[in-house]
Amino acid sequence: MNNIKQYLGFHSSALTLRAKRNDILASNIANAATPNYKARDINFETEMKKANQIGQLAVTDASHIKIFSNKIGDRSLYRDPINPSLDGNTVELSVEQMEFSENVMKYQTTLTFLNKKISGLMSAIRGE
Repeated sequence: MNNIKQYLGFHSSALTLRAKRNDILASNIANAATPNYKARDINFETEMKKANQIGQLAVTDASHIKIFSNKIGDRSLYRDPINPSLDGNTVELSVEQMEFSENVMKYQTTLTFLNKKISGLMSAIRGE
């Protein structure tokens, strides 16, 4: 049983973490008009490294846009706004929607990888 858990472990952890990030980003979008609400996020690479004790994930291109964040607490980060609002709300709807869409795509990709691994295990069990 541990071998199956290890076989599916990385993608399982990634799927759980992506779901948590979706919840955080959805909360940011829902509070876009709430005065003094601070947009939150998590650093996926850091959390995956903690969950699986893996090495640093490499950035594939130097032109990728970095989101500037300040670490608050153990896991949650507050996002610094590009255009701060007068009411103290740091949610920028376009940024949150883009982050949410990207995370959903990556969630679906991780789910596809996990399904392929499970299908491979089922084929091996059936002796195909």
